[in-house]
Amino acid sequence: MATVGHSEVSDALHHDDAAELMSNSVVKKEDDDFSVAESSIVNGDYEKDATKDDGTFGQVLPEQPTMKIIERKISGYVGFANLPKQWHRKSIRRGFSLNLLCVGKKGLGKTTLINTLFNQELQDPASAKVDDQLANLKLEDPEKAGEAQETPVKPKVQINTISTTIEENGVQLALNVIDAAGFGDAIDNTDAWEPIVREIDSRFDQYLDAENRIDRTSIQDNRIHACVYFIEPSGHCLSDLDLTFCKSVHEKCNLIPVIAKSDILTDEEIEQFKIVIRSQLQEAGVNLFEPPHYSIDDDETVKSSKSLSSKIPFAVVGSTKEVATPDGRQVRGRQYPWGIIEVDNAAHSDFVYLRDLLIRHYLEELRERTSNVLYEHYRSEKLSSLGIKQDNAVFKEFDPTMRQKEEKQLHEAKLAKLESEMKAVFQQKVSEKEKKLQKSEAELFARHKEMKDKLTKQLKALEDKKRQIEMSMANQANNSPIQPKKKGFLR
Repeated sequence: MATVGHSEVSDALHHDDAAELMSNSVVKKEDDDFSVAESSIVNGDYEKDATKDDGTFGQVLPEQPTMKIIERKISGYVGFANLPKQWHRKSIRRGFSLNLLCVGKKGLGKTTLINTLFNQELQDPASAKVDDQLANLKLEDPEKAGEAQETPVKPKVQINTISTTIEENGVQLALNVIDAAGFGDAIDNTDAWEPIVREIDSRFDQYLDAENRIDRTSIQDNRIHACVYFIEPSGHCLSDLDLTFCKSVHEKCNLIPVIAKSDILTDEEIEQFKIVIRSQLQEAGVNLFEPPHYSIDDDETVKSSKSLSSKIPFAVVGSTKEVATPDGRQVRGRQYPWGIIEVDNAAHSDFVYLRDLLIRHYLEELRERTSNVLYEHYRSEKLSSLGIKQDNAVFKEFDPTMRQKEEKQLHEAKLAKLESEMKAVFQQKVSEKEKKLQKSEAELFARHKEMKDKLTKQLKALEDKKRQIEMSMANQANNSPIQPKKKGFLR
């Protein structure tokens, strides 16, 4: 806390006395004006003998002067100029938060870049590789191994969150890094973006449910404030997976594309690649986050924001190791046989521009756009899909019973939607089961008919054989003489 000197206290007291004298003079002047107006009415300065058309007498008010509004600056010190300082104290006390989503294929240096951005080992790259291997390790049944080889490999995207609190010059930042492990690593990447979209929507739903609770003092903001999408440095164009993902999430989070490991490309290849990426995203209708412009910005700030916008997508290089330059400086960078790439040098990569956009200059703008634009858009669409409409014609006071009724209707609408979805799923399963039963019934009927025909043929053959045997026995009996039967004990 800064100490206040005697001169500052005396100046404040002087300002307070001056403000009190001004207010007293204004009150006195208003009282004088009121007394003058009252005396003029008592003395009958207004016109009494004004005759109307019907011969009666009426009162005629004097001509009113035109009202003029004069804006004046306060000559004394009031104190609301200290509101930014109060907000600064409040912000320091509460701290800040950032929820950062990192999406990209495996091996593009996502962990290294995040560690470089915040100058801290949030996660060891070696341990991250071990975790990925353990996650992908599965015990398979030898009997089902053949069946697994025949089925195509589907994408299995896992959402992992790393939470930490970092501090810099007394300012605390609650950082949550969300990683989509397994994105783009499968052979068949169909619907690989769906788990990420569901994660963003679920975080919006959690915040919406927290807003509708009775106690809203401890609402935790888990909404995605920014999405850093890592593009493979192919130097050609974006893939179908890249375009589909960008189109799926650009209306749900602040999308910031970066070209990972750009040190494998030349400056000319990077510029050409950037032009192709921007044209592809523009044709696809993808909106990227750009620095906002304000009316109070000076020329230097406007020029800096335009320079940041022109650098998108950022060609970045990440490294947390320090290397020695030929002039003896210790810098973060990568050392190659042909030279050194400095991470914090704007002439070598766009890392400093990404850091300025994401952390140093526009972190609050990212949070505000998430809350005021993206979340409000999702919230309005969500409530509209539930059948809730807003009546802007009238403004009603808060009524607890009406609020309870609205919440009940909202809950009933949710239940109705869930019931309809469950009915649809049930009908689909029933139809599939009926088709399966009909197919098995047809197969059983065919087998029954086949077996019946076969048994009929066998029965006919046996009857023919029996008839032949009986005929042969009858013929033998007719041809052979009848032998007399012997009597007695011994025959």
